[in-house]
Amino acid sequence: MKLNEEFEKTITADSVESWRYPRFFCDNIGETVMITGTDAVHISRVLRMKAGDIAVICDGKGNDLLCRIISSLESAVELEIMERKRSEGEPDVYLRLFQCMPKSDKMDFIVQKSVELGASEVIPVISKRCVSRPDEKSAGKKRERWQRIAEEAAKQCGRGIVPAVGEMCSLEKAVGSFHKNETTGIFFYECGGEHLRDIAGLEKARKIDVFIGSEGGFEESEAELARAAGLVTATLGKRILRCETAPVAAIAVLMNITNNM
Repeated sequence: MKLNEEFEKTITADSVESWRYPRFFCDNIGETVMITGTDAVHISRVLRMKAGDIAVICDGKGNDLLCRIISSLESAVELEIMERKRSEGEPDVYLRLFQCMPKSDKMDFIVQKSVELGASEVIPVISKRCVSRPDEKSAGKKRERWQRIAEEAAKQCGRGIVPAVGEMCSLEKAVGSFHKNETTGIFFYECGGEHLRDIAGLEKARKIDVFIGSEGGFEESEAELARAAGLVTATLGKRILRCETAPVAAIAVLMNITNNM
């Protein structure tokens, strides 16, 4: 749909600011966008947005749509599409975080910050030193919560996709999913390894798998398993980081090395 002259002038005058509006993910996109469910309630009731107000709609495939509300009800919000562009919040590296299960609610923080920093997937892992070992039913509920956290973080930080939180799995299965011919694999080991700056070709990597331990880190046999699969054991320095700090530090450094920060 063609922009009217008044709105076109607004976008031309301040193209960056024009995209700083409330952000929502939606796959019900045709000639117009139709938002239902909790997002419709949030738009109409909490944000009190009405016809004429502007929002950014993400299709979940890396595309952003600048939209204007046509009608706003708790049951459904309809928007007209005025401009499309590729999301600027998506890194060009696909990073999977394999995070060994921490105690308490630390995984909530890890998922949130990993998404903000650019991780494309977060997979909870059970390793030998994990104290937290939820059963199947509990793991399913936790995964649902983590997925909601990932979506909220993606909205807040301007991502063009909602990173997936995978099913909980064993370390053996996680390592087995690594494909060394396609991906750079980094296994952070508190007993030593290569510095990230010394890993050959890392700056050009476009797929990276990152393994982070729980409280107490990894056992030597687990590090040997990773090495045998082709992962590089690496260090984050001489200081021992908490299990919720390590993935934040690792992803931030990797995004910087690959020119995504």
